Formats: sequence, structure tokens, C-alpha cells
Amino acid sequence: METQLQELRGLAAKAENRRTDTGIPRVAMVQGEIPEHQLAAVYEPMVNLILTGSKTMTVADRSFRYDPATYFVMSIDLPAVGSVHPSEEGEPYLAVSLTLEPTIVANLLSDLPKPAGGGLYGTGFSVAPVTPALLDAWVRMMRLMGRPNEIAALAPAYEREILFRVLQGPLGWMLRDIATPDTALSRVGVAIQWIRENFAKPLRVEALAEMAALSVSAFHRHFKAVTALSPLQYQKHVRLLHARSLLLAGEGNATAVAFGVGYESPNQFSREYARQFGLPPSRDAALLRRGYDNCMSEASRV
Repeated sequence: METQLQELRGLAAKAENRRTDTGIPRVAMVQGEIPEHQLAAVYEPMVNLILTGSKTMTVADRSFRYDPATYFVMSIDLPAVGSVHPSEEGEPYLAVSLTLEPTIVANLLSDLPKPAGGGLYGTGFSVAPVTPALLDAWVRMMRLMGRPNEIAALAPAYEREILFRVLQGPLGWMLRDIATPDTALSRVGVAIQWIRENFAKPLRVEALAEMAALSVSAFHRHFKAVTALSPLQYQKHVRLLHARSLLLAGEGNATAVAFGVGYESPNQFSREYARQFGLPPSRDAALLRRGYDNCMSEASRV
């Protein structure tokens, strides 16, 4: 397994200090120190494999740490905070990821026998140790970066194999829930999609529960189990993350941004923003912009 990891590290070493496209659909890579504010985001469903260093993902009060030879599955859009760390030897953090496409998962499931018994029920994110078979599929996928003319023909097969290997592992139930109607995760997913698209609008839990075809109490229970957040907390996290992006881009002052993301009180927005990010909105954005400008200045001198 170490030989496979070493080859993957060599293949992914071209990654930059941000999400770097590989030229392969839905496959990306990243290495090095990533600014903290870029790791506080709404994460899309994905399989993320750590090659060097480690990463911690926190959603609400739940945190998972994953190290080399482990992979992380996120099966639903979640507002999370990540932090990455180099290895004990000082090697930079390095990882590859596959964004999950529910249609592809569903097509794969239709070709497989149904598992015995009911599916497990739990959170929409977790971590597990990688297997040699899963690593082997990743190696063949990443080799395609050097053979771009083969991507169209071979990448879909390697993607199915990666998903198949995850389905065989302890987190396979999470992939099944993505593509299986009427699971708690798929029902909650309908509500989450609405919140993401309408985060600035007032939120009525009763309407979301009706959307998910659940009673209000069952909807609350399932939503909290899957996301570690209540619906209102989820909306607040999405609002604050969007507000931070707007402030960083210089698209309005704190008051205008507060109203733009759905707050009725700029004072409440400032309090919740400082509680989430450690500084009031304007100071936080100014600090982040200075850090970004310094990084760009350093890069221009290289």
C-alpha cells in the first residue's frame, strides 16, 4: 500500500495551495497551506483521500481528523470548517478528491445486488481507513493526467470503481443514501437544497418538513442527525459564509451585506459574525484582504 501512496503523492505533487483541477471530471487535488477562510465553506458531497499531512473537519460540535491512508466521505452539502497540517517530517498537506454525482452513484447501484437488511442511519460525514483496492483505483485515475486523450474513455470506469470500493467499505451506506429515494438523507437533502438557494429568505421549518414529506418533529430529528445542525443553524452558517465572501470581495459594507444575506438587524449580524469568525465583519474582511495581498505580493517575487 505504501508503494501506491508514494505514486499518488508524485502524481498529485503538481497541485497548488488551493483546489486544483486535474483535467479529469469531478477530480481535484490540493497541497500545502491553505488559508483558513478558504477552508470555512459549504462543502459539496465528495470522497477526499489524504496522501500527506492531516486534516480536521468540524461541523457544529462534531470533528473528525484524518491522516494519510484515510478517506473522508461527505454525502450532503454541509457548512464546515477545515484545517490542514503538514506531516511530522514537514511535508506539505496533500490530498485528492472526487465530487460525488448522485446520478452516477444511482446507476452504479442499479447494477449491484441490494444489500441485505436496512441501511444504517447516521451523520452525513465520516472518515475510514483506505484499502489497497481503493488506492489502486485512485492510482489509475490520477495517471490519466499524463494521458489526457484517454480520459473520456477510461475516467468513467475508474470513477465507478472508486465508488464501488467505497460502497464496499464502512461508509458505503452514505453513498447508497445519496442515490436512494426516501432515505432520511435524501429527504433532508431536498430541504438543504432549498436553504442553499434561498438562504436570504425567512425560513419556515413547517414548510421544509412538508417539502421533505416528514412531520416537523421527525424532520428536526433527521436534519440534526445528518448535518449536526438545526435547520435555523444551517441557514445561519450559510448566510455568514456567504457574507464573508461578499465582504472579502469588497461588495458592500457590513450593513449592506447583512441585509443582502437576510439579516434584519445589522447589530445581530455583527454579533453572530464575530462569534463565528472571531472578529467583527469589517475587521475580519480587512485582515483577510491584507493576507491575500501579501500572498500575491510574495508570489510575484518568486
